[in-house]
Amino acid sequence: MELRGKPTAAGRAQATRTPPSDPALERPGPPQPAEPAEPAEPAPLAHSAHSAQPGEPLPPTLRVRFLRRLSRTLLAALVTAAVVVPVSAAARPRIPAPTPAALAPPTTATLDKAYTANRANAAEASRMAAAHGDRTRAAADRAMAAPSRHFLTFDGRGQGLAVEVLGDLAHADRVAVLVPGSDTTLETYGRFRAGAAALQDRLNSLDHRHGTHGTHGSTSRPHTAVIAWLGYETPGTVSTTVLTTGRAEDAAPPLTRFIRELRGVVGEKAHVSLLCHSYGTVVCGRAARGLDVDDIALIGSPGTGADSVSALRTSARIWAARGADDWIVNVPHVHADLFGTTVGFGADPVSPAFGAHVFAAGAGGHSDYFKPGTVSLDNLARIVLGDTSEVSRA
Repeated sequence: MELRGKPTAAGRAQATRTPPSDPALERPGPPQPAEPAEPAEPAPLAHSAHSAQPGEPLPPTLRVRFLRRLSRTLLAALVTAAVVVPVSAAARPRIPAPTPAALAPPTTATLDKAYTANRANAAEASRMAAAHGDRTRAAADRAMAAPSRHFLTFDGRGQGLAVEVLGDLAHADRVAVLVPGSDTTLETYGRFRAGAAALQDRLNSLDHRHGTHGTHGSTSRPHTAVIAWLGYETPGTVSTTVLTTGRAEDAAPPLTRFIRELRGVVGEKAHVSLLCHSYGTVVCGRAARGLDVDDIALIGSPGTGADSVSALRTSARIWAARGADDWIVNVPHVHADLFGTTVGFGADPVSPAFGAHVFAAGAGGHSDYFKPGTVSLDNLARIVLGDTSEVSRA
């Protein structure tokens, strides 16, 4: 990205008219390094009292300054990631694991078969990781092989992939699919699953308060299920990939296929909500157009790559929230072209201009949206249940 200014014709003329110095006064000296040309600073605003409000475009002069600072920040991040990522990747050898179980798309009749096959695969992955000397991965895989765990997908290779069901999917008429953000791997899967479990607990507690007409039966309380979808290779928080949409573009087709297969299990009448966190909102933004879901919630989002709800081209209802202590608020919501790659994710989903239904997320930070007892968890549960009138707005 070139930000330096070019000399004007007047400037060249002035340099030409400068009189030569007196030779008698010149003394040879050591050569001095040339000073780098600094970009000309924009003229100050005539009225400094103006400050852009959320959703309001920046004045041209402020926009120039902002983009200059952004370009420097992004370049520094790219350089840092280019150094850190190869070193950390080289320090850890690839962990051996079995090939995933070959399974047909699930149906209500084959769910138990899928769960059994994936538990067996996780147990074998644990044995292979232990033999390789990786105790952390072995422990993570072993936990996933427990008889109480229900996986639609398990792949212990590389960072690992896992799609887990919490609840009775065969009879569910309210389903939440959680899409995680960066640094979610099999080793860190436990904290991702904890959020899914907290949501399932909250759904169960709200279910018991009132009955409703379920799609799989007569008048009764809704049947809920939560799915923790680690169906893509998430980027590292300190990496070049976390700054671009590359991983999200790779993840969009698998997410679309999964939602299609999920509909084959729960039917077209079930209410399906997609709850996307952090970089996961970029994934959901890329996949939104082809997803057969009722609601998409964007939480702790750096942006989706789209400038507005209409640009997502989906019939789903779009929700957005950000906790008061979430550091993601400091991420610039712009696009910038660097070395032929688009860096950044555009508009802020909680801004009025984006057009989402913005709901309250309380005082929590970036990792607190699914924490038990929080405003954000309560609102997410109500979105999943379809109780939209009960969702508290920001």
